[in-house]
Amino acid sequence: MMLDPAVLSSAFPHHRILHYWSKATLFANPVLSYVLYSSGNIPVDRKSKDRQVLFKGTFTELAKGNAVALFPEGTSYTEPRIMQVKDGASYAALEYTKWAAENPDKVKHPGEVVIVPAAIVYTNKSKYRSSVVMEFGSPIRMDAYKEQFLSGTEGSSRAAAKRLTRAIEKELVEATVNAPDWDTLYAARMARDLLWEEDSTVNMDNYVSICQTLVDLFATEDATPNFRFVRQRLLEYYSLLQYTNLTNSVLSSLPVPKNLDPRHPAPLPSRLLTLSILVRDTLAIAIRLPFVFFPLILHAPVYVMGRLGARLVEDEEETQAQNKVVFGLLLLLTIYPTVFWVLWATLSYTTTGALVSGLVVWSFSVYHTKIINDNYFHLKRMIAAWRVLVGVWAPKRLEMSLEGLSQYTTPRVPPESPWVDRARISRPPTPSADIASPLASPRAPAPVHAPNSTNKHGSTLAVPQTLNVNTADEPPAKGVGKRGRPSSRRIMRHVLRARGEAAKALAGCLGELQNAPAGKRVRAAPHLARLYGGFVEELPAANVAPSEDVQAEQGPVVVGWREAREVIAFLRKHGAKIAGLDRGIEAGWAAAMSDDEGNGTPTASEAEDLVWIPSGAQE
Repeated sequence: MMLDPAVLSSAFPHHRILHYWSKATLFANPVLSYVLYSSGNIPVDRKSKDRQVLFKGTFTELAKGNAVALFPEGTSYTEPRIMQVKDGASYAALEYTKWAAENPDKVKHPGEVVIVPAAIVYTNKSKYRSSVVMEFGSPIRMDAYKEQFLSGTEGSSRAAAKRLTRAIEKELVEATVNAPDWDTLYAARMARDLLWEEDSTVNMDNYVSICQTLVDLFATEDATPNFRFVRQRLLEYYSLLQYTNLTNSVLSSLPVPKNLDPRHPAPLPSRLLTLSILVRDTLAIAIRLPFVFFPLILHAPVYVMGRLGARLVEDEEETQAQNKVVFGLLLLLTIYPTVFWVLWATLSYTTTGALVSGLVVWSFSVYHTKIINDNYFHLKRMIAAWRVLVGVWAPKRLEMSLEGLSQYTTPRVPPESPWVDRARISRPPTPSADIASPLASPRAPAPVHAPNSTNKHGSTLAVPQTLNVNTADEPPAKGVGKRGRPSSRRIMRHVLRARGEAAKALAGCLGELQNAPAGKRVRAAPHLARLYGGFVEELPAANVAPSEDVQAEQGPVVVGWREAREVIAFLRKHGAKIAGLDRGIEAGWAAAMSDDEGNGTPTASEAEDLVWIPSGAQE
C-alpha cells in the first residue's frame, strides 16, 4: 500500500532518504529497475533460504549509514488491531550485526544497527483531507539480543529473533489503537464521535490514547449493569450512519432533537424551522460559490475519478485510498500542466508569461487547498439538511418498519484478509476475555507509575507500522456489504432516534462510572494502566493463544486495569463533552415544535410527560 511509505518518507526526521524492500522480480525490466533504484528501493528475493543472500542489498545500505524502512506486518490489511508482526525486521537487524562483525572492512559507516519502531495511525485512511498521526517508539538496540543470536547453539538464533520481534511488537502496540473485535472498535468510535462532536476538538497529540481508552472501556463487559444495552445502542447508530453516508459531526451541527422513537408519539422538528435551516445553508453555499467555482470546476475530474477508483475495490480500504491517490495524482499531473500551457500560450510564450503562468497555477493549487475543508463541510451540512427535511416531511406511512430497519442496524465488517496468518495472530493488548473487573482489595497490586522518558529519533534501521483508525466523525469506508443506501424519507427519523438513544445511553453509562465506588476498575491496555496509576497482572497463556508454539513465543497474558473515575476524568480533561450528551439539543427545539404537524405530534409542553421506551422493549 503506497500511502504508508509516502507518509513515512515525507515526515521522517532530518529528511533522511529511506530505502524500501521491493520484490526482486520487479527489477527485471530495465526502465522500472532504474526508477526503483533511483528512488532508493532494495531488491529482495523472498524465495532465497540464505538470509545473507536475502538481506544483501539491505546490508549494503546499512553499511553506508543509510536508513532502511520495512513493514514488519508483511502486508496491508483492515483489522481492529495489529494481527501479526513477522520476524523479517528482527532477522535483518541481527544478521547485519553478524555480517558487520565478520566483514568490518566493508562497513563504511561504523556503529551498530538500531531499530526505531514507527507507528502510523490514520483517522480515516480512505477519506480525503483526513488526518494521520505518526509516532516513533523507543530505539531498540542489539546489545540484549546479539549474544544469544551469535552463540551458535541450536535454536538460539531463532529465540533471539523472536524476543526482538516481541520487543518491536510491544512498541508498535503502545503507539497504535488495538481492539479485541470489530464491535468493540465500532462502539468506541461512536462514543468518541458523540463526546467530541467536532473532529477539530480532538487533540491529535492525544488521539491514540483517547481512542485506546475508549476501546478498553468498551472491552469491559461488566463496566455497568446495562453495558451491553449501551454498546448495542452505539452500534445501531454507527451502523445507520454507515448505510446513510451521514456523519455525527454534520448531524450535531443541525438543531435536530435527540429523542425520536418512530413507534411512539414524540416531538419532531418544526417543518418551517427545518426548511429555514435548509435555506440558510443553501444560501451560505450560494454566497461561497463565486469564490470556489473555478477551483471546483478545475478539480472536479480529480474528485470524480477518485470516487470511481474507490468503487473498483469497495471491500479493500487500503486499495481504495491507493486508487484515490493514484487516479487523483495522474489527473493533477495532466490538469496543472495543461492550465500552465494554456496560460503561457495566452501570454505569447514569453519568459514573463511563463513566470506568471507558473505563479497562477501554484496560487490556484494553494487556494483550493485552503478553502476545501470549510466548503466541503458546508456542502455536507446542506445535503444533510435536505435529507432531514425529506425525512421529516415524508408521510408517516412511508416510514420504514422496524423489521425492515433491522438489516441496517448491524455494522458492516470488512472481509478477512487472506494474507494474515490467523493460526499465529498476536494477542490484543486488551483481550476480550471473561475477566471480571476487580474491586479494591488487599490482594490488588499497588498502582505503578511510569517514569518520564524521552524518545530518540536517530536510527539506521526504521521499522514502520500501520493501523487504520477512521476519522473522528466518519464511519469507515463504504462498500462492505451489498445493501444499498436506504431512502432518506424512510429512514431519517430512525437515524435521529438512534442518535438520541445512543447519546442518552452513553451519558447514563459514563454517569454511572463517574459515581462508581472508589474500587471500581475497567480494562486498560497495560502501558496505559502503568502510565495513569492503574495496575497490571499476568495470567497464564492457556486457552488464549491458538497453539502451544505461539503461547511460548508470546508469553503470559498481561491484563491492565484503571480506576473508572480516573478514566472519566481523563476523558473530560481531553475535551469530552460528557455533561452535554443528553441535553441541549432538545432545549433548542422546545420552541420549534408545531401544533399543526398533522401527524399527531404533541406540543412541547405535552412532550415533557412522555415516557421513554427503548427501541428493544416490547409494547
